[in-house]
Amino acid sequence: MILIPLFPLPRTAIQHYYLNRKGIMTVLEFILLLLIAGICGAIGQAIAGSSRGGILVSIAVGFIGALLGSWMSAQLGLPELLNVTIGGNSFPIVWSIIGSVVFVLIVGLLTKRR
Repeated sequence: MILIPLFPLPRTAIQHYYLNRKGIMTVLEFILLLLIAGICGAIGQAIAGSSRGGILVSIAVGFIGALLGSWMSAQLGLPELLNVTIGGNSFPIVWSIIGSVVFVLIVGLLTKRR
């Protein structure tokens, strides 16, 4: 005999937290997002031929590249390729790299070479 409850079963506190959180990111998810942005920024810098800065610059370039690349894909009507969802937030890998290359090239044109 199978019993089917007529009312919803109570959720545990952990289930309630994970099902109802919106836009909240754990520390591990944030570190993973920083790592992915840093890798995308470093790849973008390598493609553009820039070697300035360290890991913090690569992370910043990765995030700026994600914003710029997502904007470019929306303007061109192209789909976002290879999205990674971390903590409910989507991060476009391919467009982040493309946007990083464009951003590094623009910064290189605007600044003096040493």
